[in-house]
Amino acid sequence: MNIQPATRLQSVSEYYFSRKLKEVAQMNAEGKDVISLGIGSPDMPPSESAIRVLCEQAQRADVHGYQPTVGIPELRKAMSDFYQKWYGVELDPATEIQPLIGSKEGILHVTLAFVNPGEQVLVPNPGYPTYTSLNKILGSDIVTYNLLEEKNWQPDFDALEKMDLSRVKLMWTNYPNMPTGANATRELYERLVDFARRKNIVIVNDNPYSFILNKEPLSILQVPGAKECCIEFNSMSKSHNMPGWRVGMLASNAQFVQWVLKIKSNIDSGTFRPLQLAAAEAYHNSEEWHHEANYTVYRERRDLAEEIMKTLGCTYDPNQVGMFLWGRIPDHYADVEELTERVLHEARVFITPGFIFGSGGARYIRISLCAKKEKLAEALGRMKELKVRN
Repeated sequence: MNIQPATRLQSVSEYYFSRKLKEVAQMNAEGKDVISLGIGSPDMPPSESAIRVLCEQAQRADVHGYQPTVGIPELRKAMSDFYQKWYGVELDPATEIQPLIGSKEGILHVTLAFVNPGEQVLVPNPGYPTYTSLNKILGSDIVTYNLLEEKNWQPDFDALEKMDLSRVKLMWTNYPNMPTGANATRELYERLVDFARRKNIVIVNDNPYSFILNKEPLSILQVPGAKECCIEFNSMSKSHNMPGWRVGMLASNAQFVQWVLKIKSNIDSGTFRPLQLAAAEAYHNSEEWHHEANYTVYRERRDLAEEIMKTLGCTYDPNQVGMFLWGRIPDHYADVEELTERVLHEARVFITPGFIFGSGGARYIRISLCAKKEKLAEALGRMKELKVRN
């Protein structure tokens, strides 16, 4: 037999973290005790009330069947309430919201709903690797737009205006930005909405980090008219400590939501009903809960991450938000892996090299704050013993 994989596999490789974490697991199996500061997987639990609802509902006999792809009304209403409370954005829970099994699924479904093979999508560099990989798999032509440190990691609108955008269908944005930590501003969102309307492009803003170390969460949908040309993703993974629950959402106008639902309903089914009800409960977490979980804890960890950056001789913007710290490596390193591989194998600490986010991240590292304060302190001690050249 001579069976070959689909040619689309030639356009992508195994996800960096999937590959690298196997190496880390092998090192741990050998007793090397690697501290992982790589992935942004919150290590704190969801709210007690959400866990209680999940446990109570899962014991019922009548909740284990298939669920509607559109999500149950209780969850859509909770998502609408969440946007009204925190962003001041009114969303019709019946027509302007679609629950997702996380943002990766949303990237897939939105691309299938809007982009024909050979049409173009604008992808940030540096940016979340899945924007690129999924669009490659689906046959979109990828056009990168650069985010530069000197422009606070915002799009260069002058450069975008000079590009041929006639075949562009979608523009992927992500603010607060990952990996750079650049925060959103009202002015940025207003420029993006204006750009989308003039160029007949749909902006898809990925917004899972707006609560982490950020006292003023923003949404692109706050801009008047944004719903006409924008889709926003939001996720419970980061803001509610629920990465394994796989609950997210997209919000937009009713027509866009219906197009996405047409794709989604042919691919998957609705999430387990008790999980949806528990997620609805979590969307009503108090302001005190969010302050403690999304600010106080991460602030203490961020202080230690900044000390790690300084010990490695890296520079960083202290105003960045989110659950990572992004820093530029010293000029004397030939490339970022010269630093990250030494840190991994000599200090036994895994940090993320910025090149995985695109060429714009080639001289940067990213440190995750999803580790206990004690582990970050231990990682800092190991860095100091490493005596890296600054």
